[in-house]
Amino acid sequence: MRGAIMDRILHEISAVGHKLEGMDSAMASLTAETKSMCLDIAGFQSQAMGLDQQITSVETHIASLVDRDQELLYLRSKLIDLEDRSRRDNVRFLGFLENIEGADIHSYLRETLPKLTGLTFDPPLEFQWVNRLGPKWRDDATAPPNHSMTSAPCTEPSTTAGGSSAWPI
Repeated sequence: MRGAIMDRILHEISAVGHKLEGMDSAMASLTAETKSMCLDIAGFQSQAMGLDQQITSVETHIASLVDRDQELLYLRSKLIDLEDRSRRDNVRFLGFLENIEGADIHSYLRETLPKLTGLTFDPPLEFQWVNRLGPKWRDDATAPPNHSMTSAPCTEPSTTAGGSSAWPI
């Protein structure tokens, strides 16, 4: 009986040894897979860093395009304004002294032009744009009269003091 127990123990030890060998091979396989996964993860991390750099580059490029687009819109509106001004019938008045109009040149011209021309304007004069031309002089005594340009819509001719037909200012 002792021999049978010994055989049984040896048989069990042998079975445990086979199971351990299977576990060793499984552990080796798991270790290899883990190393492979670690390499894959490292590759994914480097790809993610590369993609982050590309995203940053694209965001910077988009920001510059947005800035250019805003500048383009500004320049386009400025161009349209300048083209519109160049197509208008502009009238230039010479000889108005610097700062004689006070704070509101529109009101000054609406009051002064009928007095200077002796005409009445019905409807009252309307100015789309009024500005001064030329540099601003420091010494009013030596400064030549400054120029002022106005733009007014004209729809109908009016009669002047001499009876001839003319377009309103």
